[in-house]
Amino acid sequence: MNCDVCKQKTATVFLTQIVDGKMQKVNLCESCSKEKGVTDPKGFALADLLLGLGASEEMERSGTGQKCPMCGFSQADFKKTGRFGCSNCYEVFADGLEAMLKGMHKGTTHTGKVPQRLLKARQHAEELKRLQRELRKAVDDEKYEAAAELRDKIKHLEPGAAGKA
Repeated sequence: MNCDVCKQKTATVFLTQIVDGKMQKVNLCESCSKEKGVTDPKGFALADLLLGLGASEEMERSGTGQKCPMCGFSQADFKKTGRFGCSNCYEVFADGLEAMLKGMHKGTTHTGKVPQRLLKARQHAEELKRLQRELRKAVDDEKYEAAAELRDKIKHLEPGAAGKA
């Protein structure tokens, strides 16, 4: 099995990390493991494992020697800990972060999730508004039979109508 970094030498150091129930393996040769600081826990680049091999090097290339003016955190600190010191760090080190975030996630914008109950409530409210618009149009167009059907549908959808049906 070849080293995941140099892709030439035989891997002798095998790291396994389990995140959210998914196993991630990194295979390194002796020289790459020493270079990455795997044998020395203090010099080990946690960011490389968490963000993918070479991630911390990319950050260093994007802005060497930068420090956050708010907390004093440097890219070397991020490389060691895998975390930033404050929210301002995201702006200071933004250049190198975008490529890493794209590799880690599906994109660079957080969309979040909507609870199913809230989603259904929103859809219900939109349907109710649509029917009310159609009812006003039917009354304006003097289509009273269609208006009566729409009125009945609206009564069925309105809150409290579930016990009346």
